[in-house]
Amino acid sequence: MNYVFISPHFPENFKYFVTSLRNQGVNVLGIASEGYDDLDPELRDSLTEYFRVDDMEEYDQLLKACGYFTFKYGKIDYIESMNEYWLEKEAHLRSDFNVDGLRVEDLPQIKKKSEMKKVFERANIPVARGELVKDINSVKRFVEEVGYPICIKPDIGVGAADTHRIDNDEELEEFFSYKQPIEYIMEEFIVGDIHTFDGLVDKEGNVLFLNSFVYGGVMETIRDTLDNIYHNQVEIPEDLKKVGLRAVKEFDIRNRFFHLEFFKTKENELIALEVNIRPPGGWSLDMFNFASDISVFDMYSKMILGEEPSEMPEIKYHCAFVGVKFGLENELKHSLDESLNKYGYMVAKHGPMPDIFSAVMGNYSYVIRSRDFDELMEAAHYITARAK
Repeated sequence: MNYVFISPHFPENFKYFVTSLRNQGVNVLGIASEGYDDLDPELRDSLTEYFRVDDMEEYDQLLKACGYFTFKYGKIDYIESMNEYWLEKEAHLRSDFNVDGLRVEDLPQIKKKSEMKKVFERANIPVARGELVKDINSVKRFVEEVGYPICIKPDIGVGAADTHRIDNDEELEEFFSYKQPIEYIMEEFIVGDIHTFDGLVDKEGNVLFLNSFVYGGVMETIRDTLDNIYHNQVEIPEDLKKVGLRAVKEFDIRNRFFHLEFFKTKENELIALEVNIRPPGGWSLDMFNFASDISVFDMYSKMILGEEPSEMPEIKYHCAFVGVKFGLENELKHSLDESLNKYGYMVAKHGPMPDIFSAVMGNYSYVIRSRDFDELMEAAHYITARAK
């Protein structure tokens, strides 16, 4: 099997997809702009071959790389990156090299938030009222219907980047003074935590793995420069599982990870936010592993090789991500050493976070786990405690 992995070096934990595939006998062929000698040694040793391009944004360079791999190794079976940013280029390459998977025509309903809404609605899953932004008058008409506050964000975008809460006409005027020349969508503002529905589904549509995280406000974390704490749910609520599985089926997700997000309101209503046909970002894959004592990287490798699925893994531990930000006015009360001395027995992983993720994830991060949820939260709040 020939598996082309686009940008296998980033984020750093994606190297474990490569090592796992290689251990299963797959030819893993990497494409990126990183220098070969700068790759992680474990990643470098697990790649059958690496094709360095000058610019990943130049499609012709990616086309040339895949052409070379085809000439040398034969037909390509998979082209993947597991990364939202490269979805469109992957799809074009699959079309050009006749590789199974998402094609260009499949992208609108998984890239455009306005199109996602239509799919959720077909599955009878509630969505926030919203429509595309045409001009400032169209927004004002929308506000007359739903009232302030509203949320405005790119129709195609990742995470909470360029997402704005608009509370009044003055803020609306300000937004239009600096908005980018791209398509935006506006929605009524929903108050609630975000409950995710994450998993892995095979080519027959069988769900092999499930997980759920609870996030606070991602937009507020960026806007107000807050530390970040989120945790998994050991027992995935039945209402979330019901709508999540219905969405997976309606989006026809196959042979991939998925990451669905829903608002949960104070009335316990689930409202669909978005779908991502990829694993959740940051260290979430590591959290899957630590929560269940498994390797989702091995599960994925065996899945694409067509091995019979094993029993659905049990979530054994409460697991939390804790990200602290540097340079804030109120210093942390406890140092790294103090946190590790007090709660090191719960720390599964810790280290600096790449700058590109720091606005949401923090500058220095921890994954902690415990069988006791209260103990987990006690440690998370100790790590993020700040001087008043």
